[in-house]
Amino acid sequence: MSGQGGKKDPKIIAVANQKGGVGKTTTTINLAAALAEIGKLILIIDLDPQGNSSTGLGIQNDRRKFTTFELLLEDVDLDSIILETDVENLFIVPATVDLSSADIELYTDEQRVFKLREALNKPSMNKFGFDFILIDCPPSLNLLTINAMVASNSVLIPLQSEFFALEGLSQLMLTIREVRATANEDLRIEGVVLTMFDSRNNLSVLIEEDARENLGELVFKSKIPRNVRVSEAPSHSKPVLSYDPTSKGAQAYRDLACEFLKNNQSALSK
Repeated sequence: MSGQGGKKDPKIIAVANQKGGVGKTTTTINLAAALAEIGKLILIIDLDPQGNSSTGLGIQNDRRKFTTFELLLEDVDLDSIILETDVENLFIVPATVDLSSADIELYTDEQRVFKLREALNKPSMNKFGFDFILIDCPPSLNLLTINAMVASNSVLIPLQSEFFALEGLSQLMLTIREVRATANEDLRIEGVVLTMFDSRNNLSVLIEEDARENLGELVFKSKIPRNVRVSEAPSHSKPVLSYDPTSKGAQAYRDLACEFLKNNQSALSK
């Protein structure tokens, strides 16, 4: 398996929020699918031991011979770890529950926060020609999430449009600042994307106003609506763009992808 045109240095984005149920995996899968749909070559790193990105893209357990566990902790060839999905231009490094022991395995390693960066910086990665690598982080600020931030150029933060949404965001921002100060000075915030947004709900509107007032231009203009098709798609092991291409949810992720690409024009023109 090889990439297109031998391009180098994909931009790496950690999709992170230590709060669960905010649409993190859904955003990883569907933003990746939307970017792939317009011809970008995308790799998802499933860094959540629940393996929901893997399941949501139809990667059955019997295909997960090598996973992010081996990527982090063993010298396994990338050709054996990176799998094709049913979505054209979209690839994945899957995860299994084995990854839940990675924190313990890494704890005694002095280079523990750099393991993912080392894995993704292997010269053999260049041949794939990925434009972007999206890392689906676990819903906690553990060693796996720190590895993702150290390996990444930026952090994309899904923010649920519900009460207490902004609580905990300060801790995430503090962690990003700490990583920037100690291990990855170039780490930036890619942006905050509002998920599960319901324009008929006054609370959603208030959350949006609050987020834009506090975070300004960091908040994407594109919002992901609360949409039944988005919720149904994972049970069919498909992104919503494949499951129902004309749904409001699918269109919202296309809009997000376009806005994302506009913000990353300089990265793509290297």
